[in-house]
Amino acid sequence: MSSPCHPSAVLLVFMALAVGVGAEQLRERSCDVIGDESSESQMERALLKKLEPLSQIRFNVIVEKGKTENYIYQFRVCREVNSTLHDFGGLVQTDRQNGKTTVIGRINETQVFSGSDWIMLIYKGGDSYGRHCSGEKRRAVIMISCKRGVTASSFSIISEEREKEQECFYLFEMDSSVACPAEDSHLSVGSILLIIFASLIAVYIIGGFLYQRLVVGAKGMEQFPHFAFWQDLGNLVADGCDFVCRSKPRNAPAAYRGVGDDQLGEESEERDDHLLPM
Repeated sequence: MSSPCHPSAVLLVFMALAVGVGAEQLRERSCDVIGDESSESQMERALLKKLEPLSQIRFNVIVEKGKTENYIYQFRVCREVNSTLHDFGGLVQTDRQNGKTTVIGRINETQVFSGSDWIMLIYKGGDSYGRHCSGEKRRAVIMISCKRGVTASSFSIISEEREKEQECFYLFEMDSSVACPAEDSHLSVGSILLIIFASLIAVYIIGGFLYQRLVVGAKGMEQFPHFAFWQDLGNLVADGCDFVCRSKPRNAPAAYRGVGDDQLGEESEERDDHLLPM
């Protein structure tokens, strides 16, 4: 007799296999720098991590050259264009006339470099050339330039160098903020001095106000620290501005006279002589 548990056990095995296959498909391959893993530099690892925000974006560009060349290029950053093929193709060319697909570069043969405001990603190990470039394997060079505020844009092909005997390549470019250097947050000397000056003024005003109010018991405008000094200083500044900015000479006669001044003559020095005792 066969055990009734066998069908259930077989079903469980198939479910486990299906889950395992699904998990493997979800876990996409990423860039593998050329050489042994132990030889990868910290700079290369840092650059690959810097490019990680672009890994979920798919880039496409169509190139038409007359009637003979009509291609679509598909590109992903450190991911396979078609993960179901397991061909490591990171940049793929498809002929729109016959549907033929050619891998230009593979992510398992990656090189990465950087400058002050750019990152260069190179996929090597593509499909072999036919009659060009001595039949060597294709490679794709992607120049990522800094453009702040943009995750990724302007993906395009610049040229294809295939007239040489060796070292042929496809050159692409795109813009992205991931290639930008970190913004320098250091303050200038003037800014630091201005912040210190403003802080001292704030401490002086707030501290003086509290002292005048809580210790001295001042009220109203007298709560302002050194109110009399600042009041006199304001008057002195106003006098100085009047002295510097006045538009008429200092020795000019006044433009006004007292009421009745024009009717008062010089009094005689002997007006009271008759009152003196003889």
